[in-house]
Amino acid sequence: MTRIGVLGGTFDPIHHGHLALGQAAHELLRLDTTLFVPAARPPHKEGERVTDPELRCKMVELAIAGNPAFALSRIELDRPGLSYTIDTLRALAAQPSPNGAASEIYLILSVESLLGFHEWEDPTGILDIARVAALPRPGTPTPDRAWLTRHFPGREDRIVYLDGFHLSHASRELRALAARGRSLRYLVPDAVADLVQRESLYRDRPELILQRPAEIEDVPVDPAT
Repeated sequence: MTRIGVLGGTFDPIHHGHLALGQAAHELLRLDTTLFVPAARPPHKEGERVTDPELRCKMVELAIAGNPAFALSRIELDRPGLSYTIDTLRALAAQPSPNGAASEIYLILSVESLLGFHEWEDPTGILDIARVAALPRPGTPTPDRAWLTRHFPGREDRIVYLDGFHLSHASRELRALAARGRSLRYLVPDAVADLVQRESLYRDRPELILQRPAEIEDVPVDPAT
Protein backbone atom coordinates (compact mmCIF):
# COMPACT_ATOMS: atom_id res chain seq x y z
CA MET A 1 0.00 0.00 0.00
CA THR A 2 1.38 3.39 -1.04
CA ARG A 3 0.38 6.18 1.36
CA ILE A 4 0.01 9.63 -0.18
CA GLY A 5 -0.60 12.86 1.71
CA VAL A 6 -2.28 15.78 -0.03
CA LEU A 7 -1.73 19.25 1.42
CA GLY A 8 -3.54 21.82 -0.65
CA GLY A 9 -4.00 25.54 -0.27
CA THR A 10 -3.55 28.94 -1.76
CA PHE A 11 0.00 29.17 -0.33
CA ASP A 12 -0.01 32.95 -0.63
CA PRO A 13 2.70 32.75 0.63
CA ILE A 14 3.71 29.28 1.81
CA HIS A 15 5.33 29.46 5.26
CA HIS A 16 7.01 27.34 7.90
CA GLY A 17 3.67 26.35 9.42
CA HIS A 18 2.61 24.66 6.17
CA LEU A 19 5.93 22.82 6.00
CA ALA A 20 5.78 21.72 9.64
CA LEU A 21 2.22 20.49 9.17
CA GLY A 22 3.32 18.51 6.12
CA GLN A 23 6.26 17.01 7.99
CA ALA A 24 4.15 16.10 11.05
CA ALA A 25 1.57 14.39 8.86
CA HIS A 26 4.30 12.62 6.91
CA GLU A 27 5.80 11.14 10.07
CA LEU A 28 2.64 10.42 12.06
CA LEU A 29 0.81 8.81 9.14
CA ARG A 30 3.93 7.10 7.76
CA LEU A 31 3.34 8.54 4.33
CA ASP A 32 5.44 7.60 1.32
CA THR A 33 5.10 11.07 -0.16
CA THR A 34 3.36 14.32 0.69
CA LEU A 35 2.03 16.35 -2.23
CA PHE A 36 1.80 20.12 -1.94
CA VAL A 37 -1.01 21.22 -4.24
CA PRO A 38 -1.31 24.98 -4.95
CA ALA A 39 -4.84 26.00 -5.89
CA ALA A 40 -5.13 27.83 -9.19
CA ARG A 41 -8.58 29.33 -8.48
CA PRO A 42 -9.57 28.76 -4.83
CA PRO A 43 -13.38 28.64 -4.69
CA HIS A 44 -13.49 30.36 -1.29
CA LYS A 45 -11.49 33.30 -2.63
CA GLU A 46 -13.55 34.09 -5.72
CA GLY A 47 -13.65 37.87 -6.10
CA GLU A 48 -10.56 38.37 -3.94
CA ARG A 49 -7.15 39.38 -5.20
CA VAL A 50 -4.82 36.39 -5.20
CA THR A 51 -1.17 36.25 -6.29
CA ASP A 52 -0.52 34.78 -9.74
CA PRO A 53 -0.72 30.97 -9.58
CA GLU A 54 2.66 30.46 -11.21
CA LEU A 55 4.36 32.67 -8.61
CA ARG A 56 2.64 30.79 -5.80
CA CYS A 57 3.68 27.53 -7.41
CA LYS A 58 7.27 28.77 -7.58
CA MET A 59 7.18 29.67 -3.88
CA VAL A 60 6.04 26.13 -3.05
CA GLU A 61 8.73 24.65 -5.26
CA LEU A 62 11.41 26.71 -3.50
CA ALA A 63 10.03 25.96 -0.05
CA ILE A 64 9.99 22.16 -0.37
CA ALA A 65 13.29 21.84 -2.23
CA GLY A 66 15.67 19.52 -0.43
CA ASN A 67 13.01 17.46 1.35
CA PRO A 68 12.66 14.12 -0.47
CA ALA A 69 9.42 13.43 1.42
CA PHE A 70 7.70 16.39 -0.28
CA ALA A 71 6.64 16.84 -3.91
CA LEU A 72 4.93 19.61 -5.84
CA SER A 73 1.76 18.81 -7.80
CA ARG A 74 0.56 21.15 -10.56
CA ILE A 75 -2.66 19.21 -10.94
CA GLU A 76 -4.87 22.20 -10.07
CA LEU A 77 -2.79 24.72 -12.01
CA ASP A 78 -3.00 22.65 -15.17
CA ARG A 79 -6.76 22.13 -14.88
CA PRO A 80 -9.25 24.82 -15.97
CA GLY A 81 -12.00 26.10 -13.73
CA LEU A 82 -12.26 26.40 -9.97
CA SER A 83 -9.89 24.28 -7.89
CA TYR A 84 -12.22 21.88 -6.14
CA THR A 85 -10.58 19.29 -3.89
CA ILE A 86 -12.97 16.54 -4.99
CA ASP A 87 -11.78 16.92 -8.62
CA THR A 88 -8.16 16.80 -7.52
CA LEU A 89 -8.62 13.67 -5.44
CA ARG A 90 -10.50 11.90 -8.22
CA ALA A 91 -7.66 12.66 -10.61
CA LEU A 92 -5.01 11.52 -8.13
CA ALA A 93 -6.91 8.32 -7.34
CA ALA A 94 -7.10 7.53 -11.06
CA GLN A 95 -3.33 7.79 -11.50
CA PRO A 96 -1.47 4.47 -11.42
CA SER A 97 0.92 3.97 -8.53
CA PRO A 98 4.61 3.97 -9.55
CA ASN A 99 5.18 0.54 -8.00
CA GLY A 100 1.81 -0.88 -8.97
CA ALA A 101 0.59 -1.02 -5.36
CA ALA A 102 -2.79 0.28 -4.27
CA SER A 103 -2.79 3.85 -2.96
CA GLU A 104 -4.23 5.21 0.26
CA ILE A 105 -4.77 8.99 0.19
CA TYR A 106 -4.82 11.31 3.19
CA LEU A 107 -6.13 14.86 2.83
CA ILE A 108 -4.25 17.02 5.35
CA LEU A 109 -6.23 19.84 6.96
CA SER A 110 -6.21 22.05 10.02
CA VAL A 111 -9.13 21.69 12.43
CA GLU A 112 -10.19 25.20 11.33
CA SER A 113 -10.70 23.85 7.83
CA LEU A 114 -12.39 20.68 9.11
CA LEU A 115 -15.02 22.76 10.92
CA GLY A 116 -16.17 24.07 7.54
CA PHE A 117 -15.49 20.87 5.62
CA HIS A 118 -19.18 19.89 5.42
CA GLU A 119 -19.73 22.99 3.25
CA TRP A 120 -17.09 21.99 0.68
CA GLU A 121 -17.95 20.64 -2.74
CA ASP A 122 -19.03 16.98 -2.26
CA PRO A 123 -17.43 16.30 1.15
CA THR A 124 -18.81 12.77 1.33
CA GLY A 125 -17.27 12.07 -2.06
CA ILE A 126 -13.95 13.31 -0.70
CA LEU A 127 -14.23 10.94 2.27
CA ASP A 128 -15.00 8.05 -0.05
CA ILE A 129 -11.69 8.65 -1.82
CA ALA A 130 -9.44 9.83 0.99
CA ARG A 131 -9.10 9.87 4.73
CA VAL A 132 -8.96 13.33 6.28
CA ALA A 133 -6.07 13.95 8.67
CA ALA A 134 -6.84 17.05 10.74
CA LEU A 135 -4.46 18.96 12.98
CA PRO A 136 -6.02 20.03 16.32
CA ARG A 137 -5.09 23.49 17.58
CA PRO A 138 -5.21 24.94 21.10
CA GLY A 139 -8.05 27.43 21.30
CA THR A 140 -10.04 25.82 18.50
CA PRO A 141 -12.63 23.15 19.35
CA THR A 142 -11.88 19.73 17.94
CA PRO A 143 -15.06 18.17 16.52
CA ASP A 144 -16.20 15.23 18.62
CA ARG A 145 -17.74 11.97 17.47
CA ALA A 146 -21.27 13.40 17.66
CA TRP A 147 -20.31 16.29 15.36
CA LEU A 148 -18.73 13.89 12.89
CA THR A 149 -21.81 11.65 12.96
CA ARG A 150 -24.11 14.62 12.39
CA HIS A 151 -22.23 15.81 9.33
CA PHE A 152 -20.71 12.57 7.97
CA PRO A 153 -22.87 9.64 9.13
CA GLY A 154 -21.20 6.32 8.45
CA ARG A 155 -17.89 7.98 7.57
CA GLU A 156 -16.70 9.04 11.02
CA ASP A 157 -13.72 6.69 10.91
CA ARG A 158 -12.51 8.34 7.71
CA ILE A 159 -11.36 11.31 9.81
CA VAL A 160 -8.29 11.07 12.04
CA TYR A 161 -6.56 13.66 14.20
CA LEU A 162 -2.87 14.54 14.32
CA ASP A 163 -1.00 15.79 17.37
CA GLY A 164 -1.26 19.57 17.72
CA PHE A 165 1.58 22.05 17.87
CA HIS A 166 2.17 25.81 18.06
CA LEU A 167 3.76 27.40 15.03
CA SER A 168 3.97 30.48 12.94
CA HIS A 169 1.56 32.97 11.46
CA ALA A 170 -1.18 32.52 8.92
CA SER A 171 -0.51 33.55 5.33
CA ARG A 172 -2.86 36.51 5.66
CA GLU A 173 -0.66 37.91 8.46
CA LEU A 174 2.45 37.56 6.32
CA ARG A 175 0.81 39.34 3.40
CA ALA A 176 0.01 42.26 5.70
CA LEU A 177 3.62 42.42 6.88
CA ALA A 178 4.99 42.33 3.33
CA ALA A 179 2.54 45.06 2.26
CA ARG A 180 4.18 47.28 4.89
CA GLY A 181 7.60 46.59 3.41
CA ARG A 182 8.59 44.23 6.22
CA SER A 183 10.87 41.28 5.58
CA LEU A 184 9.43 37.77 5.85
CA ARG A 185 12.78 36.22 6.66
CA TYR A 186 12.55 33.56 9.40
CA LEU A 187 8.79 33.41 8.86
CA VAL A 188 9.06 31.69 5.49
CA PRO A 189 11.92 29.75 3.88
CA ASP A 190 14.76 32.08 2.79
CA ALA A 191 14.22 31.35 -0.91
CA VAL A 192 10.54 32.31 -0.56
CA ALA A 193 11.42 35.53 1.31
CA ASP A 194 13.84 36.42 -1.48
CA LEU A 195 11.21 35.82 -4.16
CA VAL A 196 8.63 37.93 -2.30
CA GLN A 197 11.12 40.78 -2.09
CA ARG A 198 12.39 40.41 -5.66
CA GLU A 199 8.88 40.36 -7.17
CA SER A 200 7.57 43.02 -4.73
CA LEU A 201 4.70 40.69 -3.90
CA TYR A 202 1.92 42.18 -1.77
CA ARG A 203 3.30 45.73 -2.11
CA ASP A 204 1.03 48.63 -3.09
CA ARG A 205 -2.03 46.78 -1.79
CA PRO A 206 -3.91 49.11 0.54
CA GLU A 207 -6.39 46.42 1.57
CA LEU A 208 -3.48 44.49 3.10
CA ILE A 209 -1.93 47.49 4.81
CA LEU A 210 -5.23 48.09 6.59
CA GLN A 211 -4.90 44.67 8.24
CA ARG A 212 -3.08 44.54 11.55
CA PRO A 213 -0.52 41.72 11.45
CA ALA A 214 -0.16 39.61 14.58
CA GLU A 215 3.59 40.05 14.81
CA ILE A 216 4.19 38.34 18.14
CA GLU A 217 1.36 35.99 19.08
CA ASP A 218 0.73 32.69 17.34
CA VAL A 219 -2.23 32.44 15.00
CA PRO A 220 -3.71 29.21 13.62
CA VAL A 221 -1.94 27.48 10.77
CA ASP A 222 -4.48 26.95 8.04
CA PRO A 223 -3.45 25.50 4.64
CA ALA A 224 -6.37 27.21 3.03
CA THR A 225 -5.31 30.74 3.91
